[in-house]
Amino acid sequence: MLREFREFAMKGNVLDLAVGVIIGGAFGKIITSLVNDIIMPILGLLTGGIDFTGLKLAIGSPESELAINYGMFLQSAVDFLIIAISIFMFIKAINSFRKKDEVEEEVPAEVSKEEVLLEDIKDILKEKL
Repeated sequence: MLREFREFAMKGNVLDLAVGVIIGGAFGKIITSLVNDIIMPILGLLTGGIDFTGLKLAIGSPESELAINYGMFLQSAVDFLIIAISIFMFIKAINSFRKKDEVEEEVPAEVSKEEVLLEDIKDILKEKL
C-alpha cells in the first residue's frame, strides 16, 4: 500500500498540480494586491467612495430583525468583476509578450526541391526572353 501511494504521489500529474496550486496561490496574492492597492483606490476616487457593504433589507420586528445583506453580495460581485478583468488584462499582456517571442524565434521554412526547380525554370525562361 505504501509503494502504491508513493507511485501515485510521484506521478507527473500530481507534481504538476502541486506546482500549479503553489504558483496559483502566489498569483492570487498579486491579483489581490493589484485590486485592493491600485484599482480600488482609483475607483473609489472616481465613484466618490461608493461602498455597497452597508446596504441591507430588514425583515421582521426590531427585536427579532432578520437582515438580508444584499450590499455584501453586490460588493462581492463588483470585486469579482474587477478581479476577473484584472486577470484577463494580465494574461492578455503575458500572451502578447509570448507572441512577440515566438515571432522572433521563427526560422524561415526550408525551400522545397520543387520550389528550387521552379525558380530555376523561371530563371531559364527569363534568359530566353
